[in-house]
Amino acid sequence: MTAKLRYFTRAEWTLWGASVLLIVGSFVLFHQNDYLTLTASLIGATSLMLNAKGNPAGQALTIAFSLLYGYISLTCAYYGEMITYLGMTAPMSVFALVSWLRHPYAAGKAEVRVNRISRREGAFAVALSLAVTFVFFFILRAFHTANLLPSTISVTTSFLAVYLTARRSPLFAVAYAANDLVLIVLWSLAAREDFSYLSVVVCFVMFFANDIYGFYNWSRMRRRQAA
Repeated sequence: MTAKLRYFTRAEWTLWGASVLLIVGSFVLFHQNDYLTLTASLIGATSLMLNAKGNPAGQALTIAFSLLYGYISLTCAYYGEMITYLGMTAPMSVFALVSWLRHPYAAGKAEVRVNRISRREGAFAVALSLAVTFVFFFILRAFHTANLLPSTISVTTSFLAVYLTARRSPLFAVAYAANDLVLIVLWSLAAREDFSYLSVVVCFVMFFANDIYGFYNWSRMRRRQAA
């Protein structure tokens, strides 16, 4: 039991604990009763910490979060988020889970081997993300998606993030952090109409902090594995 507790550092326990406290605190403070949103937020915070450790279990939780978040987005008429997470993030997280399981750092170790992508592949990933965004813009507009511009930008950052996750690049955390900023804006706009969505804003603020840590830790993992 002690060994399992030591899997996370003190700083990681602090970050995860702070995320949980703020998410639950905002839920209680604003007298909300949407337990589905609360559940999705807690699953998301836990998945980010496991992803920051390069643990494939984080990708399994990401799949669960994507399904819940897609449904929540549907209730807010954020069809872009719904289509992105149900039609793109969830399926690609399955692919990423398989990739992480097939590329462990060492036998029996719950840590993925960090990959370094070339500049050419990086340029390809950006170009592919823009192409996907172009197609999604017209799909989202046809669905009369609320707050079309940030919803469209979210597609770009989300696709880039899941692509880099599947490729086991530390830059996936940077792309997710950028996506968090877009979603903070998106759900802040929703909170102006319905105050209950403020807890989702708090959720993505904590996600941003976790993704910044994820990039830091993956950079350390890459140096350690190389050594």
